Amino acid sequence: MELAVYKIDGSEAARTVTLNDQIFNVEPNDHAIWLDVKQYLANQRQGTHDTLERSTVSGSTRKLKRQKGTGGARAGSIKSPTIRGGATVFGPHPRDYSFKLNKKVKRLARFSAFTYKQQEGKITVLEDFSFDAPKTKAFRDILKSLKLEGQKTLMLIPENDRNIYLSARNLPRTQVMRACEANTYNVLNAGHLVICEKSLPELEKMLGE
Repeated sequence: MELAVYKIDGSEAARTVTLNDQIFNVEPNDHAIWLDVKQYLANQRQGTHDTLERSTVSGSTRKLKRQKGTGGARAGSIKSPTIRGGATVFGPHPRDYSFKLNKKVKRLARFSAFTYKQQEGKITVLEDFSFDAPKTKAFRDILKSLKLEGQKTLMLIPENDRNIYLSARNLPRTQVMRACEANTYNVLNAGHLVICEKSLPELEKMLGE
């Protein structure tokens, strides 16, 4: 599939690019997408939650009341889970939520994500650009020229560019990342995908491994 290349002023350049069918035109696999997104979100979890059990909660071990004759249930410790301020039963403890996912499944999930964006017509190929210094207004002007201002946008750049990153950092609903770092979650979470021209070979290189 061919797409026109746009300039940063919003006009079309006098050339087109051909999207790789192995990346942008495959049979989408929703289950692979679900697994990859699940793994991504699981990896974001710190897993530092912890609760106090009977052996760790602070409190006296004195028996609260006599065993019989009160007319109520037996109560042997203020640490009991049935008492306010007592221990927690089967509560969470620090753990690692990450899990293994095969590389081929992750690759298929990314292929599927890019394919969905292509089918929705939510991909724009932009000519390569750079800034001499961080310029948020200049980056906003690029989004305006592409009619993407205010939309949830993900821009893939071919290599690390600090000035571009800082220019977009304060813009809401806008994210910039290197093409080699693109993942299923961020691609699908974005309303529109802007790919710099030199990022296409980087995507092919990354997803072809």
